[in-house]
Amino acid sequence: MAVYFIVEIKTKDENKEAYAKYIEQVRPIVEKYKGRYLTRGGKITSIFGNWNPERIIIIEFPSQENVKEWLNSPEYKGIAILREASTVTRAIMVEGKAE
Repeated sequence: MAVYFIVEIKTKDENKEAYAKYIEQVRPIVEKYKGRYLTRGGKITSIFGNWNPERIIIIEFPSQENVKEWLNSPEYKGIAILREASTVTRAIMVEGKAE
């Protein structure tokens, strides 16, 4: 069953360069672990409540195992420090089930 890795990012003003370096490097690693970006940034329009995220990323993976392999890979761990230093990040994983 497909899963969707959904991320909300808020960049820290003092370290935007580190996040730019992360963005340059992360896509090939995601794709190596069978991830496919559905959206990576773009205009956000709030519909309900007062949720106003700065940046949303949605990545589709074939399985939860692919997500775990990606997040635990040496390649990703090598660049994750850039994201951690430059953003406040919230992420969830959602199974792709529609009925």
